[in-house]
Amino acid sequence: MKITFLSTFLLLSLIGFSQTKFNSENYIVSKDDVETNTFRKDSTAHALVIYEYGNSYIDETNFNLKTEIKRKIKILDREGFDHANVIIGLYNNDQGDSKEKISNIKATTSNIENGNIVRTKLGSNQIFREKYNNNITRVKFTLPNIKEGSVISYSYTLETPFLFKYRGWAFQNDIPTLHSEYRASIPANYEYNIKLVGEQKLDVNETTLKKKCLVASTGASADCLTTKYVMKNVPAFIEEDFMTTRDNYLSRVDYELKILRGFDGGVKNYTKTWKTTDKDLKTEQSIGRQLNKKSIVKGLLSSEITKEKNQLKKAQGIYKYVQENYTWNKEFNLFKEVSLKNLVKNKSGRASEINLLLFNILNANNIDVKTVLVSTRANGLATKIYPVLTDFNYLIVQATIDGNTYLLDAVDPYLAFGQLSFRCLNQYGRLLDLKNGSYWLPFTANKTTTKTFRTELTFNDEGNIEGSIKSKKTGYHALSAKRNYFSNSSEYLKAYKDTYTAMDITNHEVSTKEKNSETFEETFNVTIEPEIIGENIYINPFIFKYISENPFKLQERTYPIDFGYKEAYFYKIKIDLNGKYEVVELPKSLSMKLPNNTGTLLVNVKQEENSVMVFLKFSFNEAIYTSNYYNHLKSFFSHIVNTQNNSLIVLKEK
Repeated sequence: MKITFLSTFLLLSLIGFSQTKFNSENYIVSKDDVETNTFRKDSTAHALVIYEYGNSYIDETNFNLKTEIKRKIKILDREGFDHANVIIGLYNNDQGDSKEKISNIKATTSNIENGNIVRTKLGSNQIFREKYNNNITRVKFTLPNIKEGSVISYSYTLETPFLFKYRGWAFQNDIPTLHSEYRASIPANYEYNIKLVGEQKLDVNETTLKKKCLVASTGASADCLTTKYVMKNVPAFIEEDFMTTRDNYLSRVDYELKILRGFDGGVKNYTKTWKTTDKDLKTEQSIGRQLNKKSIVKGLLSSEITKEKNQLKKAQGIYKYVQENYTWNKEFNLFKEVSLKNLVKNKSGRASEINLLLFNILNANNIDVKTVLVSTRANGLATKIYPVLTDFNYLIVQATIDGNTYLLDAVDPYLAFGQLSFRCLNQYGRLLDLKNGSYWLPFTANKTTTKTFRTELTFNDEGNIEGSIKSKKTGYHALSAKRNYFSNSSEYLKAYKDTYTAMDITNHEVSTKEKNSETFEETFNVTIEPEIIGENIYINPFIFKYISENPFKLQERTYPIDFGYKEAYFYKIKIDLNGKYEVVELPKSLSMKLPNNTGTLLVNVKQEENSVMVFLKFSFNEAIYTSNYYNHLKSFFSHIVNTQNNSLIVLKEK
C-alpha cells in the first residue's frame, strides 16, 4: 500500500510539474511554452490554449463597446494546425450605417531553432477581409511558419456600437484551456442581465466599483462595476452522442441589456416582464392575431369528424386531418408573417402555421386549447430569468380534454396523438395563456419508449435453425420504424436483409396500418445456418442486436447525457433442441443497476429439458442524466454490447 501510494504521488507530481511548465499566467511566450510538447492531462489534445484574456469597456469618446483580446495557443501536432487559422466576424446592420470594427491586429509564431526562440510576425498584407453575407464581414489571417510545437499568439481590439448584447466570453472550446480570463467594465447606467452557462466553475469571480469611469461631454459621469472572471484547467468540449446543441453546455458568460439610463435622465427598458410580453403577444401578428380564425377553418372537416360526440375522438380526428393534408416546408421562422389562408390554399407551410391551423380547428370545435412556445433541441434552451422571444423557434398546441392534457404537433404525419416530436424534447416550453398569464411548462415524452423482440427457434431435420420473430416498437422507436416502412416498404425490408445477412428472412408482415399509430408491430420468419466447429454447434442467441458499439468513448464528459426520453429494451429467445442436441455451455446470467435505480440490466439464461431460453432487459429510467453518471453509463453500455456480441450457446448432438 505504501509503495502504491508513493508511486501514485510521484506520478501526480510529475503530471502537475509537466503542466506548470507552460506559462499560463500571462500573454508572454516563454521558452517553456515552446519547448514543452506534451499535455498529459489530455493526451488526445492536438492544441492547447495556454492563456487567453479579454477586456471589455465603454469608450468615453463615442460610447461604443471596445474589447481587447489576447490569445496564446500551443500547437501540439499537425492536427492542431487549424488553430492557426483565425476568423473574426464583424456585424453591420441592414442599413449599413452602424457596424463593428477591428483594429490593432498583431500575431506572432514562436518556434525553437538551435535552442533559441525564433519569432515570425504576421504581415499586414496577410490579413484579408471578405463579405460573408449582407450583415457579416469576416476578417481572416493565418499565423505564419507553423510547425509541430509552435506557439501562436495574437491580439486585436473589437469595437461595436451595438450595446444590446454586451460582449460575451466563452471560457471553453474544443481544445483544453489552462487559463481563460475575462474582465468587463459596465457603467452603472447600463443594466444587463448576466448569465453564466455550463458546468465548469469559476476559479475567480471578483467585482469592484470604479468611480467616474465614464464621463460625458456635459460633465455627467457614471461609476463602473468591474468584474473579473477566471477559469483554469478547462477541459476541451468534445461533442458526443446524446446531447442537444453545444450552446446549452459550453461554459461561457452572456449579457443582455435590460435598462439604459441616459445622462439626459431618460430611461429605456429593453427587457420586459412576462406580464408585458403576454400583453404584446395578444396583438402580435404571427401568434396573437392568429388565434381566432374561425372563418378560415370553416368547412374544412368532414361531417364524420364534426358530428363525433366524443371530444377525444373528435380531437384525434382533427389532428389526423391536419397531419394528412398539410405538409411542412421545413422552415421554422416562428415570428415571420403568418398566413393561414395561404396554408389552406397551398397545403404547405411553416411549422408554426400548421400548428396554428390545428389550434384554430380545435378551438372552433369547442376543445380547450392553448399555444406553447418551444426552443428546439438544436436551438438551445430558452432563457428563463427574463423574456427573450427570439430564443423560441417553434410552436405546439396543448389540448385539454376531460381533465387530461395532450401536447400536439401536427407537423409530422407519423406522430401519435399526444406525442411530441423529438426536436421538442428540450425540457420545457412557455405556455401562452393570454387571459391568465403565461407560465413555464415542463415536458418530456409522456411514455417510456420500448423495443421488443420475441423469438422462437427450432432445429429442422436438415440441422438448420428456423422459426418466427415478433417485434413490437412503441414511442420514438415506433416513430422511426413507421417513417421508414410507410415511406418505402420494400426498402425497409431490404435494409433488414442487408443488416442481417447471416439469416434468411421470409414472410414479413406488418400489422400496424395507421401512420400515426402509437405502436409498430411486425412478424417474420427466419432460417439460420448454425456455426459448427468440430463436434460443437455455436449459436449467439442475440440474432438481433440493439446496440452495436458503446457510444461513450470520452475520458471525461462535462455535460449531461440527454436521451430525450425514457426507454426500455426487451429480448426473449427460445430455442427448441428438438430432442437431438444437448447443452455444452450456456451464457452467464447477469444483473446490474445504475446508481439510484436509474437503469437496469438483466440477463437471465434458463435451460429446460428440451429447450434453452435467454431473456435480456435493459432500461434507462431517466431521460436526462447528469455528467456524474457518465462513467456508470459507459460501463453499463459496455456490459450490454459485450453481452450481445460475446454470448454463446454451445451444443452438440446427443
